[in-house]
Order: sequence, then C-alpha cells, then structure tokens
Amino acid sequence: MSRVCQVTGKSVMVGNNVSHSKRRTKRKFYPNLSTKKFFLPEEDRWITLKISAAGIRLINKKGLKTVLKEAKEKGFIKNY
Repeated sequence: MSRVCQVTGKSVMVGNNVSHSKRRTKRKFYPNLSTKKFFLPEEDRWITLKISAAGIRLINKKGLKTVLKEAKEKGFIKNY
C-alpha cells in the first residue's frame, strides 16, 4: 500500500533540504502513519486501517462509524 492515510487522505509532500549555504536539494515529508486495528461494534468485527495520528484523534473526537462514512464519501477508502 502507498503512504496515504485512509481517513484523512494525508500523503507524502515534497520540499527542499536547505543547507547553511542555502543550497537546495529535494526531499520528502512523510505523514505520521501507523497500522491500527479498530473494533466496529455495529458489525461485531475488527478492521485494520493505515491511519495518521491526526486520523486517530479524529476517530476519538467523532467516532469510528461517522469517520469511516465521511472517508468513504470523500473517496479515501473504498470499503472497510
């Protein structure tokens, strides 16, 4: 799988390393992803998501079912 959060859609960004002499070389900024299992009590099963730290906070705030529904509408996740 690619390095994309399945809840927020965060992905790799591109930027520059800037040295002391201001010489610029390309680099990548990776999202803070982790693989985490969540329990869906409505369906009585576990699901595994590749999710960013911001996505985990979003699930704690809104709840798993609503976050999965919004992610499916935005196209970040196909099925869970």
